Amino acid sequence: MAKTQLPKLDTLSMVTMGLLMALQLVISRFSIGNNFIKFSFTFLIVALLAKWFGPWWGMMTAAVVDVVGTLMTGGPFFLGFTVSAILGSLIYALFLYKQPVSWGRITLASVIIAVVVNAFLNTLWVTIMYRTPFWSLLPLRVIKQLIVTPIQIVLVYGLLKSRVVQTIQERLNR
Repeated sequence: MAKTQLPKLDTLSMVTMGLLMALQLVISRFSIGNNFIKFSFTFLIVALLAKWFGPWWGMMTAAVVDVVGTLMTGGPFFLGFTVSAILGSLIYALFLYKQPVSWGRITLASVIIAVVVNAFLNTLWVTIMYRTPFWSLLPLRVIKQLIVTPIQIVLVYGLLKSRVVQTIQERLNR
């Protein structure tokens, strides 16, 4: 029989998860770039949560952070973006959780997220919310992903291979 319950968390894991969620909310308020290419570092926290806590906890934290972040900013809530956040976390977890860190895994996860979640689904959500033409938005969003995805791959790899992150992971896995 397959396990359908959430993996249990010890106190250190719960505190770490809570701190990462809070950090993600803070980091989401800062971005680099202009309206065309906005670059935020929240994907690093999503990758860490997925790597350390797996798909179930990663997806739950992604949903909570998305909803709380929307409430904090006062912006319009749209369930599609919550689905995108959950899928992004799931994809990272499928490639990173309980797996060695490698360029191939990170690249594949990042490219799938860039194409399926960021370029396609998020464009669809914007189209639905603001009644904009999908096919006029898609090329611009694909170009953005072509620019930012390689940067994200390098940053996720560097973060997950850092000694500090590996030390924390060893403490969490005890």
